[in-house]
Amino acid sequence: MRYNNIHTHSTYCDGKDTVEDMITSGIEKNFAILGFSSHAPMPFKNHFAIKNHQELTKYCNEVRLLAQKYLSQIKIYLSLEIDYIPSMTTSFDWFKKECDLDYTIGAVHLVKNNNNDLWFIDGGNTDIYDAGLRDFFDNDIKKAVRTYFDQVNEMISTQRPDMVAHFDKIKMNNNNRFFLQSEQWYVDLINETLDNIKANNCVMEINTRGLYKKRHNALFPGMDIIKKAQRLNIPMSLNTDAHHHSELDGYYKQSIVDLNKIGLSSLWYYDTNQWKEKTMKI
Repeated sequence: MRYNNIHTHSTYCDGKDTVEDMITSGIEKNFAILGFSSHAPMPFKNHFAIKNHQELTKYCNEVRLLAQKYLSQIKIYLSLEIDYIPSMTTSFDWFKKECDLDYTIGAVHLVKNNNNDLWFIDGGNTDIYDAGLRDFFDNDIKKAVRTYFDQVNEMISTQRPDMVAHFDKIKMNNNNRFFLQSEQWYVDLINETLDNIKANNCVMEINTRGLYKKRHNALFPGMDIIKKAQRLNIPMSLNTDAHHHSELDGYYKQSIVDLNKIGLSSLWYYDTNQWKEKTMKI
């Protein structure tokens, strides 16, 4: 069976390999579809996004050219992983029209507090997470996490991304230190977000990166959330969020096995101008 992965990075952002290197590796690893989703430019200096409009144009042009070059071997699609920060970031519709994107991926990596400070909740450095919690939210974990989910939900409602990336990633650097995922206030936030994803007809991503990078012991989102999404008939897409060619299939096949065990055998991917449901079994 051939596989699909529509959340992929390259050297245009914080990826470690070129677009072409990722494509040739995807062909070797028997992928039928590869979607590129570099981090969209941000309105301030940062270490992970496409730097400027000129680089954005180069990125889009290269992905389109290579899609034609490798058309007989693999389907290549153009996307962006677009961050949402209220009143700061560019609208998703602008990126979609300007770049003629096939689909959009929405994500929150930086959480804005009332003073416009930005708490970086991603990456492998828990010290940064802890410092932001202390300095921007006075160590009030409930307030901080609620602010994160409020921002995610505002993104879903106002920007309506085609796919919502790793929406419970707030748990990663927490690692059960400040809150447990079983606490009712947290469960309520998850349920509210799932209802919002459903209401806005978004695809929910199942992201393997935390597992193969050994930053967390579960998928983003975890199995309990995936089961709830199943009951709500939310379409789900399995992706590795690869930043290096070796990560394209990171925990991918094992995740399919794990998802099959809970009765999830169909996953969704973008293909030929639409989202399609495909049976995925090992």
